Amino acid sequence: MEQTIKIYNSLEREKQPFTPLNPKDKEVKMYVCGPTVYDEPHIGHARSAYIFDVIRRYLIYKGYKVKFVRNVTDVDDKIIDKARNEFPGEDLKIAVEKVATKYLSSYHEALEKLGISAKEPEVIEPKASEYIPKMTEFIARLIENGVAYAAGGDVYFDITKARNYGKLSNQSLDKMEVGVRVVPEENKKNPLDFALWKSAKPEEPSWDSPWGKGRPGWHIECSVMSSDILGEEFDIHGGGIDLIFPHHENEIAQSEGAGGKFAKYWIHHGLLTINGQKMAKSLGNFVTIKDFINKYQDPDLLKLFFLSAHYSHPIDYSEEKIEEAKKSYERFRILFHKIDREFGTRETKKFPDASMGNIKIFRETFEKAMDDDFNTPQAIGVLFNMVNECNKILDNKEDDRRFMLRTAMETIVELASIFGLTFQDIDEEKSDTWVTIAISMREQYRKAKKFKEADEVRKALESKGIILEDTKDGKTAWRRKL
Repeated sequence: MEQTIKIYNSLEREKQPFTPLNPKDKEVKMYVCGPTVYDEPHIGHARSAYIFDVIRRYLIYKGYKVKFVRNVTDVDDKIIDKARNEFPGEDLKIAVEKVATKYLSSYHEALEKLGISAKEPEVIEPKASEYIPKMTEFIARLIENGVAYAAGGDVYFDITKARNYGKLSNQSLDKMEVGVRVVPEENKKNPLDFALWKSAKPEEPSWDSPWGKGRPGWHIECSVMSSDILGEEFDIHGGGIDLIFPHHENEIAQSEGAGGKFAKYWIHHGLLTINGQKMAKSLGNFVTIKDFINKYQDPDLLKLFFLSAHYSHPIDYSEEKIEEAKKSYERFRILFHKIDREFGTRETKKFPDASMGNIKIFRETFEKAMDDDFNTPQAIGVLFNMVNECNKILDNKEDDRRFMLRTAMETIVELASIFGLTFQDIDEEKSDTWVTIAISMREQYRKAKKFKEADEVRKALESKGIILEDTKDGKTAWRRKL
């Protein structure tokens, strides 16, 4: 019997069995809050995109057809402010388009380097600017339903008309009015009412609407895009824990106010800090995805770091933790190099699970971890256990160990692909990691008294311009040939 996936549903505040709305066709409809494109994407953006990509990949692995939507906010106050700063004196509408285009391109480039594609057929990426006519239609429906009102060219959602407002964030209206800082606006009936449509300001981008020229509020875009692409009710809505209130709470109010049911399961990920502090340019700890890749070369190291914590937990970034991820990653790479050297280059042939008695147990344990609310720390631990088992088999001289190791190796690669781990060689000219792996391999051969193989590693390094020097204390130093 197939294991049931369980998801912690933020709406119900409990772990629940996952049953899609369309179980017969094994179809999953999933909406994730994407980027506001006004700056270079940082590693916090990377964690969010990566978490939901892993969930998408695992659902596909389990046999589901996943329709995945990640929106792009390209109409926003932050983008307008950035346009003024980056293109002073230029027409603001044109400048806003330039900023949005520039940073969306940066976001796509970063995702591609992380192996997260925005080009797959079932990955849809709508832009807010493309949906404004449908947003005005949606807002008109809310007014007609008596849950929104126009005032002075603006349109607001009447929070007192929302059904069970606060059910996602588990707050009452009274508590919100006391504890939440809201922006006072004279046209509001209630301080907690939020803008659906903002009247036009001089020079800013604006569109026609029944209430005059203006632009949409932030919250409305997600309700409109999700319902248009996925339907009024869909399976999973995802985002950061910081979006629960007010963004996701307001999405629910809007969608239900329009007569829809909205999302069945809500998944929220924890936030990322840098050395215990919130990431901010003013603190000098702002790490872009491009910065990380330029420094460490291999994006798999960032993925391993993310996998080390459950998606729902906060995670603290430091160079020390990336070094730990590098050591963990090298365990895979060293094993693969050892197997390839022992039995020849990697084969594409798929060996039956029966060729390694406990391979089925490893796979089942991996799936059990992932079925339990996508527990990646436990799942990646299973792969490390497989590496340990392979190293034991390498020391065993049984005739069939080649088939055991090939099966295990291909299984590791298959399961790791759910995490987007590629195990590709790093460019030797740009990174020391390849040298470290090769030296570790040489040491393993020397300890096993396989001196011929150890010498072949040394010669291979020399061909790449790396000179090894064995020290008196038994360690190996290296330098690049001048």
